[in-house]
Amino acid sequence: MAVLCLLCGVLAAYAAAPGKGKKSKKASAETTYYDLLPQPDPLPQPLTPQPQLGNDFTRSAQELPHHAANLRLGGIDVSHYQGSINWREVARTGEVHYVYIKATEGAQLVDNTFLTNLRGARHAGLKVGAYHFYRPNVSRQQQLQNMKANVNLRDMDLVPIIDVEHRGREPLKTFQTNLLQFLKAVERHYGVQPIIYTSRDFYNKYLAGPFTHYKYMIARYHTEAPVLCDDAAFVLWQYTANGRLAGIRGNVDRSCFMDHYQMRDILLP
Repeated sequence: MAVLCLLCGVLAAYAAAPGKGKKSKKASAETTYYDLLPQPDPLPQPLTPQPQLGNDFTRSAQELPHHAANLRLGGIDVSHYQGSINWREVARTGEVHYVYIKATEGAQLVDNTFLTNLRGARHAGLKVGAYHFYRPNVSRQQQLQNMKANVNLRDMDLVPIIDVEHRGREPLKTFQTNLLQFLKAVERHYGVQPIIYTSRDFYNKYLAGPFTHYKYMIARYHTEAPVLCDDAAFVLWQYTANGRLAGIRGNVDRSCFMDHYQMRDILLP
């Protein structure tokens, strides 16, 4: 009984402590629309051994060739998280050869800095593309409509990107089938195959196999370039989320071309 009383006292103190339990009215009032959105799935831990993906996709990392990064041919991707950007300052650095800007997410979200960033970056003479954040639990048709309504390739220089970071709760086969159908619908509408953005570990766990014919931007925040378990080609490597650049306050995602790939590989026809 004494232990029970002590436990009750601890729980009561915890509930009364500031910052615990429900958020205060003040905190709720300061919450933005973006704060209420589901966050991307946590990046899976490095896979050891590599996942069993069939006869063609079980080679160990030691058997795969390593890739060379061209850090001199780099770019950035931005969204509302970067706030107001001085694109002239960014262009003057000479370090940015391409810019991917968040345009849409799911069925309805349009990034509230998309048009400002698009116009500013193009006016500064930078090559610009847009990306859509894919939500596996949202209708493919509604996501396509959102993208079509806001992303016009006549305003772009670069092949669009589909950002895939969520696995969802459906069986893996269902996730893969739905994603593939969405990618094909995007290609039919825009007349160009989109690039897929994802992390190395997400690719190894969920995408290896059915999506090898797509180009990729692969995220791995490390000094060594990523190696995919099936050695699928990837055009771009996002090597940091903590990049610093004149014209942008705070951190920005930075990436670069890999191996023999160049600007022509991401430019619209």
